Amino acid sequence: MPEAPAPGPPGQTLNLQGDHSAWINSDHMRGFYALSKEALSKGAPPLDAESYREKSYVIFRAFGTSLRADPDLMVDHLKDIPGQMVTIVRDDPKVLDSYDSFVVALMGPQ
Repeated sequence: MPEAPAPGPPGQTLNLQGDHSAWINSDHMRGFYALSKEALSKGAPPLDAESYREKSYVIFRAFGTSLRADPDLMVDHLKDIPGQMVTIVRDDPKVLDSYDSFVVALMGPQ
């Protein structure tokens, strides 16, 4: 059984999910950001949620392949993300102001 991380000092946030740098630095996630800006930004045409989801899945499949993972399993792992991004952006459109803001909204503080 893996050892649990040692507790940090009071008030310190710990990331229990590991290193996300491969995801954050991926051209595929930057592509998902660009797609999200195009589809969800203020002034964008009315959202076609099905099209946004399908285009997201194309990116997620390619991302899985780039990591030598099963592309369909990657889509299954990330399948709820497009819908969640719609809600996140509706609640706080500023998450699309920069890639860094988008990453925080998508993955939490790093």
